[in-house]
Amino acid sequence: MDTFSEEYFRNDDAARAYLEALRWPSGPVCAHCGSISHAYAIKPAGTYRCAEPECRKNFTVTMNTPMERSHIALHKWLLAFHLMVSSKKGISAHQLHRTLKITYRSAWFMAHRVRECMRTGGLGPLGGEGKIVEADETYYGKTGEPRPSRQRKGRPYKAGSRGPRDKRPIVALVERGGKVRTFHVPVANKENVMTIVNENVLKESRLHTDESRLYTGADQHFAAHETVKHSAHEYARGDVHTNSAEGYFSIFKRGMTGVYQHCAEKHLHRYLAEYDFRYNTRSKLGIEDGERAALAIKNSTGKRLTYRQSN
Repeated sequence: MDTFSEEYFRNDDAARAYLEALRWPSGPVCAHCGSISHAYAIKPAGTYRCAEPECRKNFTVTMNTPMERSHIALHKWLLAFHLMVSSKKGISAHQLHRTLKITYRSAWFMAHRVRECMRTGGLGPLGGEGKIVEADETYYGKTGEPRPSRQRKGRPYKAGSRGPRDKRPIVALVERGGKVRTFHVPVANKENVMTIVNENVLKESRLHTDESRLYTGADQHFAAHETVKHSAHEYARGDVHTNSAEGYFSIFKRGMTGVYQHCAEKHLHRYLAEYDFRYNTRSKLGIEDGERAALAIKNSTGKRLTYRQSN
């Protein structure tokens, strides 16, 4: 059940059958006590009652997911999952609102709940013996408050300053030919960046960066630390480059500028999770749209994002 059928996008019964087969491959799982295939169907359609004597509670396939108690039709939820995971640079809430024929407010909230399902956690370190991990940082969007400048001894940046002035720092780690992991940090200084790198990259890896001083001394922590000098227009030297990380940032910024256009800083981590998910489940890794949507839905358990939490 890893591929979508058009029927799932038109009919609630078909959508529910798909979700049950996807989330309950061994039979209904009680959302209250966790018993497997020990329940029976009751009315209304899609409702089950646990047959365990100590439980005897009702549940549905959408319980404990962002779809629980939603007034939006189930087939529209599946279409939203499919649209968001298959659009390389994302799909705006306005587009969802027009396509699904729901209010803009509902579409905006739905998009955030789907992004929450794309967020993954508990992953092991990147890289390993003989593997390359690229580390790079970028800046996107303005911070809520002016950031102090170290060079100006804590005073704000001058008006018109170039570089990271009042911008949100993002650090990306990309395993060459593999997955990406991004972090929105308050300040991209050496302490913060190297803490992220050391905690998320295996010591046996080769670390590739640009000439930034943020990574000075990284050779003491990894099998090798190799750099390219972008300021001298050196972008690759043999297999030494950060082009994978630059490519990820290119997709992210094109989508954020061209599709979403505006993102409050408090929501940035969810947008990063969305782009991370699509990159980590891209076609080059053998994962296509239907399977990608199924992975996001499987990852929805326990992610009951409420409207208050998303604001």
